[in-house]
Amino acid sequence: MEIVVLPDITYVRIDHVHDSHRRIYTDGRDWPKEVEPTFMGYSIGRWIDENHDGRFNLLEVETRHLKGPRSLDPAGMPVHADNQSVIKERIFFDKADPKILRDEITLIDNAFTRPWTVLKGYRRNPAQHPLWLEYPCSGEQELIKIGKETYYKAADGNLMPTRRDQPPPDLRYFKQARQ
Repeated sequence: MEIVVLPDITYVRIDHVHDSHRRIYTDGRDWPKEVEPTFMGYSIGRWIDENHDGRFNLLEVETRHLKGPRSLDPAGMPVHADNQSVIKERIFFDKADPKILRDEITLIDNAFTRPWTVLKGYRRNPAQHPLWLEYPCSGEQELIKIGKETYYKAADGNLMPTRRDQPPPDLRYFKQARQ
């Protein structure tokens, strides 16, 4: 992960599994009236000087307008189909170990009975000139849409439901294997 901080935008580049290039607007803008949903969503953040010492040490971010269908994690736990998720983050260096960047992520989603929070940690590369390796990977889509239903491709290659009591896919167009 690489974080590029500019006066009005903070970019988060992740070159793992799939390239993701996240843009966090920190220029004081309000939410736009209309936004085309994307898988990265639309993020607005603000830098905070918690210690009042002239150094910004906390980035608060809110992300909305995420495109679906989405799952919460590789296990396939789905978020609500209404795509109204709101993700709030607090990004800061760990006070006990400043080599660790913390990201406290709170998901507010209608599929859950209350907000869900997780604390992620990222170890900083101490090298003055770190080596950024490229990882060419074909990757495979783990979410599969059949008709109006979305299924998850499990590690064994079989389809898994993404929600309780989900109907199996319509197999009329598939040739059945003989026993």
